[in-house]
Amino acid sequence: MTDGWNARPTPPPANGQPPSPWGSDALWSGSMADPWRDPYAPAAVVVQGVPATPGPPPEPVTDPDAPRRSYTPILLICLVTALLAGGLGGTLGYVFAVRGGVGGGAASSLGAPAEDAPAAANRAPDSLAGVAKKVLPSVVTVRVTGAIGSGFVVSKDGYVITNDHVVEGADDDTMSVAFSDGSTASAKVVGRDPESDIAVIKVAKSNLTPVAIGNSDSIAVGDPVLAFGSPLALVNTVTAGIVSALDRTIEAGGESGGTTRYYAAIQTDAAVNQGNSGGPLVNAAGQVVGVNSVIRSVGGTETEAGNIGLAFAIPINQARRVAGDIIDTGKARRTVIGAEVATGGTSATGARLRSVEPSGPAATAGLKAGDVVTKLDGHAVEDGTDLIALVRKYAPDSTVSVEYRRGTKTQTASVTLVADSN
Repeated sequence: MTDGWNARPTPPPANGQPPSPWGSDALWSGSMADPWRDPYAPAAVVVQGVPATPGPPPEPVTDPDAPRRSYTPILLICLVTALLAGGLGGTLGYVFAVRGGVGGGAASSLGAPAEDAPAAANRAPDSLAGVAKKVLPSVVTVRVTGAIGSGFVVSKDGYVITNDHVVEGADDDTMSVAFSDGSTASAKVVGRDPESDIAVIKVAKSNLTPVAIGNSDSIAVGDPVLAFGSPLALVNTVTAGIVSALDRTIEAGGESGGTTRYYAAIQTDAAVNQGNSGGPLVNAAGQVVGVNSVIRSVGGTETEAGNIGLAFAIPINQARRVAGDIIDTGKARRTVIGAEVATGGTSATGARLRSVEPSGPAATAGLKAGDVVTKLDGHAVEDGTDLIALVRKYAPDSTVSVEYRRGTKTQTASVTLVADSN
């Protein structure tokens, strides 16, 4: 017996079929053709019962010592082709862009300005930009001994309206104005009215562009407005807002014995800061409706004051009247009712008349000392400051209705206001 390690195969018979090691009594039909039983059958791999097909012939082995083909000509051809294509494409793109060809849409999508977009200089006249373009040539920066304010031209021959507090203490030898185009000119004070805070100066320059004057009695809360001037020395500044209140009575000044100023002001939320004083407040039609004068601030001192959305302008109807008086006579007229009123806190709502001038407007209309004025021409009067400010809004010889309380009765009267004799 042997384990077969040195077994020798039996030579095949002449018919080419090896003898069966099992003899003729095979256990199943076709057993002699079974490759698993026939050690002389050719080897084959069967996958899922399907014989594998023969694979592709092996790749030829490259001779490492054989000479290699150069790629330099191919690279040169590619480079030259790329340069020619890039140059041609850039030239065509430029031509199409200039002539408005098919590249226009793509250029616009990448941020290039569209050819039909209006230039900044060609805005519609009734747009904010159009109004600013119209008004700016008439706005000036007023320079007074290191301080800066604003003003606006009201006549071709050089009259300019500004605030009294802008030119207070001005020296005609050092005062000058600057225009929006950068040109400058010397100026001198024509006249001042501290109580209305209006002043007129004359610029040594002619053929100027005056502003268009509007009607401050025709504006309404919510109307859009623009404020012009030089806030914080930033010349040619324009800010926008709305009219946020009308006939807002303001008492300003009076510190250290100075003049107390009263305004029945136009309130706006347009940004106004130091340096805006004297500049115009303009409506959407480009007409001046007010003179920017006062701001309300949370700052502790005047130098700390800054815009918080509360600014006040003198109505242009009042400012134009005062400026006209100054130009014509050198002095402004002050409108009065002919009575002295108590200012400050009072227990009753309204302006209590301390005294009434004999033969004055109030006395002529039947008012007496002790009467409490509660309305003037339909405007509510809370205290004496309201009455003074509202009276100064009107021109002398204006007739206004006055509602007042005497004891427990409410009465009305028509009062014709006059100019102060002083």
